[in-house]
This record gives sequence, C-alpha cells and structure tokens, in this order.
Amino acid sequence: MSTTHLESWVQHVPLMAEGYHLELIDKVTAMRRTKSIFPPRGMEFAALEKLAFQDVKVVLLGQDPYHRPGQAHGLSFSVPEGTKLPPSLRNIFKEIDATLYPHQNREHSTDLSRWVEQGVLLLNASLTVEEGKAASHSRLGWLELTAAIVQALALQREHLVFLLWGGDARKRGENIDRRAHCVLEAAHPSPLSAYRGFFGCNHFALANDYLISHSKTAIEW
Repeated sequence: MSTTHLESWVQHVPLMAEGYHLELIDKVTAMRRTKSIFPPRGMEFAALEKLAFQDVKVVLLGQDPYHRPGQAHGLSFSVPEGTKLPPSLRNIFKEIDATLYPHQNREHSTDLSRWVEQGVLLLNASLTVEEGKAASHSRLGWLELTAAIVQALALQREHLVFLLWGGDARKRGENIDRRAHCVLEAAHPSPLSAYRGFFGCNHFALANDYLISHSKTAIEW
C-alpha cells in the first residue's frame, strides 16, 4: 500500500510529525509476538493511508476495531467483502436505505472503501485490539493519537461533517467548533442503542445537504 496519503497526515498532525504513531506500532509489533491482534499487521493505519488529509469531507468516528478473526481491516464499521454483516453495520445500512433510498432494493458492500474513496474518514478511537477483548488497547496510546487527528482536522480544515454516534464519540467531538463544521450526534448503531436515537437520525441526508451547501459533492452512501 502506498504511504503517500499517510505522509499527508504526518505533515498536518503534530503528534505524528514527532513519530508518536511509529512508537505505537513498535509497541503493537512487540505484543504480536505473543498475542493475536487485529487488524492484521500493516493495516493499522489503513484509514489514513487510503485518504489524504486534504481530501477528507466526512469524519465517521468508531470505537474499537472488530475483535474477532477476519473482520477488522483498518476502517471503522467496515469489514472485508464476503464477511458476515456485523449488527452495527446492518443498522447503518437500514438507516441509509430508510432515509435516502426508501423505494429501492439496494445491495451494500460490507467493505466501506467506496466511502473512503469519496472522502469519508473511517477512524476508530483505538487502531488495534487484542482478539476477543474489546477496548483492550484503549490505554496503549491510540486515544491520544486519534484525538490529535480529529483536532488537526477541526482546526486546519473547514466545512467538514463529523458523525458522532454514541457517548464515546460525542465526548471526542466536544471541542469541535460547530460554527466551522457540521457536527451530527446520535445514539450508536449497535442493536443495544439503535432504537434510542440512531434510527431516524437522518445523518446521511443531512451530511450530504451540508456538503452540497458548501460546494462539495455529496457522498453516495
């Protein structure tokens, strides 16, 4: 995979310019010797490698990578094509269909790379996780890195859409200037909370309306 886009993040995120992300990879590499860690080696920065800093239009914050084999591939909520559809992603597709395509029978790819190609940053709070142990790397240092990434986008870019689903994501978006960006908050799409404010949030339509109003192309969700 080309590191061209990753370099754009190094240039704009001070913590990455200091090499902090490389220190974290060294930690994870050492842990891989005795533990099974996801996503696989080399995919930790997929979200940044696939999309340049200056090309981001929408930021979709996740929490942890999936912690079961064959699911995590470096993009929040996304799983490789052909993988069983995770419940949260199923609910995301339900909301998209209900609000944008109510009279169509659409098929969705579980691999959300097509969103990334259109400018959607699919960024988890932690970029690695130990197999079967949710939030196991939340104290490794990833939260500081991803917070710095969000801050850099909020301060250095204009008219971005931030999709913050669930309490964790909302906390990470507290310092985003609502006058400079569109910040949309809702419950997490997990089956445990989707009916408490995610379904019916209309975020995908609202995001596109905002992008269009600022002379940007809409996302084909």
